[in-house]
Amino acid sequence: MKLSEDPDMLPIMFGLFLSMYLITVLGNLLLILAVSSDSHLHTPMYFFLSNLSFVDICFTTTTIPKMIVDILMHKSVISYVGCLTQMSLLILFGCMDDMLLTVMAYDRFVAICHPLHYPVHMSPHLCIFLVFACLFLSILDLQLHILIVLKFTYFKEVSISNFCCEPTQILNLDCSENFTKNIITYFVGAIFGFLPILVILFSYYKIISSILRVPSSGGKHKAFSTCGSHLAIVCLFYGTSVGMYLGSAIIHSPRKSLVSSAMYTIVTPMLNPFIYSLRNRDIKDALRKFHRRKV
Repeated sequence: MKLSEDPDMLPIMFGLFLSMYLITVLGNLLLILAVSSDSHLHTPMYFFLSNLSFVDICFTTTTIPKMIVDILMHKSVISYVGCLTQMSLLILFGCMDDMLLTVMAYDRFVAICHPLHYPVHMSPHLCIFLVFACLFLSILDLQLHILIVLKFTYFKEVSISNFCCEPTQILNLDCSENFTKNIITYFVGAIFGFLPILVILFSYYKIISSILRVPSSGGKHKAFSTCGSHLAIVCLFYGTSVGMYLGSAIIHSPRKSLVSSAMYTIVTPMLNPFIYSLRNRDIKDALRKFHRRKV
């Protein structure tokens, strides 16, 4: 695995990635603590947000600590088992991100389009069930990827033009045309890529239609503000991840793949707590209360 061919860049990368990792972990932990400590935030939206923050911490921890150690040790080697493990965790937590963002879009759809039925439709039991459903689907996605990869020949001394064992690059190592592999790949792409995007687009189509029917401008602003942060994260996550997958399928560019991987595995989880806290008055109030309590 390669980060940079220029040795002078490694100290800069070490400081950059260490800072980004600490910001990601601390930011998402603060968000989880703020939600859990304030009873006013014990709602489905913030329950899903807390789970998203936890998954983002795990997602980032899958890649950055190993990368930091490699920079310190001046090596860029990973074992076959280590690569499969890292790829598996990336798929698991990446798919969990994907599924949770879809569930959060559905939550906003019910809250804005059917506000009177919201407490019934989004009961605590259903929220917990949806999180476990996200986990189950993520494990299913992981198993399907593992099924493809284990059909490969054992690879030794293979160079990956990335800082981690990114699933698309691992799949591209197999140059053979395999019918089963292609069917599974397209099936996984449709179920875990196309369908979530379709659900999110449909949810926001209904949300925007409902908001436009609100007579007062204040009501429209309040409705838009509740889903603006989520929409920003959705655009950032899907824009980079889908762009990378489509790009790798059309043309292979190591530099573009590395940038796209860094965006959705490092930058997006780091920005999540800032986007939600800066645009959300409830989160800012909860963080102030939490700070006063500790001081």
